Amino acid sequence: MATLEDSFLADLDDLSDNEAELDESDGDDAKKDEEDIDMDMADLETLNYDDLDSVSKLQKSQRYLDIMQKVEEALGKESDGTEKGTVLEDDPEYKLIVDCNQLSVDIENEIAIVHNFIRDKYRLKFQELESLVNHPIDYARVVKKIGNETDLTLVDLEGLLPSAIIMVVSVTALTTKGSPLPEDVLQKTLEACDRALDLDSARKKVLDFVESKMGSIAPNLSAIVGSAVAAKLMGTAGGLSALAKMPACNVQVLGHKRKNLAGFSSATSQLRVGYLEQTEIFQSTPPALKSRAGRILAAKSTLAARVDATRGDPSGTNGKALREEIRKKIEKWQEPPPARQPKPLPVPDSEPKKRRGGRRLRKMKERYAVTDMRKLANRMAFGTPEESSLGDGLGEGYGMLGQAGSNRLRISSVPSKLKINPTIAKKLKERNYAGGATTSGLTSSLAFTPVQGIELCNPQQALGLGSGTQSTYFSESGTFSKLKKI
Repeated sequence: MATLEDSFLADLDDLSDNEAELDESDGDDAKKDEEDIDMDMADLETLNYDDLDSVSKLQKSQRYLDIMQKVEEALGKESDGTEKGTVLEDDPEYKLIVDCNQLSVDIENEIAIVHNFIRDKYRLKFQELESLVNHPIDYARVVKKIGNETDLTLVDLEGLLPSAIIMVVSVTALTTKGSPLPEDVLQKTLEACDRALDLDSARKKVLDFVESKMGSIAPNLSAIVGSAVAAKLMGTAGGLSALAKMPACNVQVLGHKRKNLAGFSSATSQLRVGYLEQTEIFQSTPPALKSRAGRILAAKSTLAARVDATRGDPSGTNGKALREEIRKKIEKWQEPPPARQPKPLPVPDSEPKKRRGGRRLRKMKERYAVTDMRKLANRMAFGTPEESSLGDGLGEGYGMLGQAGSNRLRISSVPSKLKINPTIAKKLKERNYAGGATTSGLTSSLAFTPVQGIELCNPQQALGLGSGTQSTYFSESGTFSKLKKI
């Protein structure tokens, strides 16, 4: 039986063997990486930038030759459209369109490479030309036309550039510090110009083929954005099915190129719109509404692509309807807001409104009812001047208050709810200590007589007792009554 020390030593031996194997494998991988790096460096060293064939290799590739041959054959024969029974992915024309879209992107990149080659070579002759003519194809045509000519007045650039740019190029050529190119460099430059022009013609041929087939492949999408933009969207997305599965927010930015603003503000930069910016609808939209127009274009284009992917409408009727809907929405956005109409007064009711009765309504009427004092204040007697708060008709007038013989401005008014109940009104009348009629404050119940001197005129009135059955305090039939506490 092995001891613990023996098993531990055996494990150490296994670990050392594994480490040795790992070191050998790592060494082999490192040797392979070094060999790959050496091969890459050798390729870079053998790459000659003075040779155009070593820089531009697309035109000699077998893929380019096969696709261009198929495109020329397809353009030569009449297009009978795609068969309705075949699946879209299995259609050979659809596959050729997808390949053409990818090839057009490669051709644009190749044109950029050739343009850089031409600029590097022709910079010795006319350095300022690259800043005056920015388009690669126009630059190649101008370089091929000028060549080694020093006097640009002998070169006819009419038709190649606008008149204003031709004049600027002619004036700048008089002050340039460039020198004529050697014969071999000039020959390479002219060959590069011819290659750029050939690539441009091939790209146009491919786009023409794709645009001619887009009417049968994606009729609804082409009705909205046009055949050229529809072909670019399909090529970037990877086919019509991939475009149909893509959300509208991603379709909106297809083809967008982010620009390096070098630290400047992006507030005035271009909107995040890709190929949809090249559509006729987007170009005719006012700048303030272009962002909204780009969103609605992307949304409707996605719907049209889904219809085309399922072959739902080969005639393109849905695409035309969606395009008309987009146009009407943009026109609706540009309409001014409606003018504010004056609000007429409601027609007055000839009949009083019906209101429900009840205790709450009666209380509300009592709260806002016109009192007798207010009625007298609003009333004037004919031929009698009214009293006022400041006198001589100044201040607030009192109307007929105090003109009824009471010589008081205030009169006691019985609450309206007491008038409804006659029993309470009768009891209140019996409890009137003044006997019913109000007297002046200057009157007295004492009278001066020559016989007895001072005597009471009416002892019953002084004691507060009425005559007959009106006196309930000392009457034989009167009883004590329980008074409610206030």
